[in-house]
Amino acid sequence: MMNIPSAVQPKLTPIYQCHSKVREVLRSVNDHLHQLCGKYADRLVKVETVDGDVFEGHIVHCDRGILYLNLSNEGYVRAFFPGFPNPNAKSNVVLPLVLFNLLAISLL
Repeated sequence: MMNIPSAVQPKLTPIYQCHSKVREVLRSVNDHLHQLCGKYADRLVKVETVDGDVFEGHIVHCDRGILYLNLSNEGYVRAFFPGFPNPNAKSNVVLPLVLFNLLAISLL
């Protein structure tokens, strides 16, 4: 890729720019959830997203706006691959979830 001198580069026109008040609210929510998830690390939780998706699992880690959830397979088997899953297998699927997309986190 060639480096184009800044005087020659075209001016970029944003098609979306987050409003400063929205950015402040998102940052506040992000910071609050980061502290909360750290407090409940390794706990079994149920997480609901703004889109209505629901996941159960253990909080593995929370960093840079992402919650890492080790999906639970207690009582049922989840499979993200074709074929017949092993019902005795432990889940090692870690799902990253964006903090500002979370609607609710409940302890189980």
